[in-house]
Amino acid sequence: VQLVESGGGLVQAGGSLTLSCTGTGNIFAVMAWYRQAPGKQRELVASMNSGGITNYADSVKGRFTISRENTESTVNLQMNNLQPEDTAVYYCQAVTLYTGGGKVYWGQGTQVAVSE
Repeated sequence: VQLVESGGGLVQAGGSLTLSCTGTGNIFAVMAWYRQAPGKQRELVASMNSGGITNYADSVKGRFTISRENTESTVNLQMNNLQPEDTAVYYCQAVTLYTGGGKVYWGQGTQVAVSE
């Protein structure tokens, strides 16, 4: 399984970016975006399961929207009204489930930088 991310970049405060992540080789029970800022722990940004249930970090509620495409193998993160504190490396995560367990996969990360 490989997760390929795209869409990061540099944007001014108040701007928007959309991140995309496509997984190959599987259908995922959960897909999510995490981020890690310099000197900080990796944190959950948003997740969506195959039933469409979403979960957002409080810091991004109302600004970010997670969505999945019909194939269940692609997850997008629409980020609006970006702020400097959103600057981080954003990682895609995908989870597969099978009888008796599951497996977690990570993308390579994509940099998002927000300037004042």
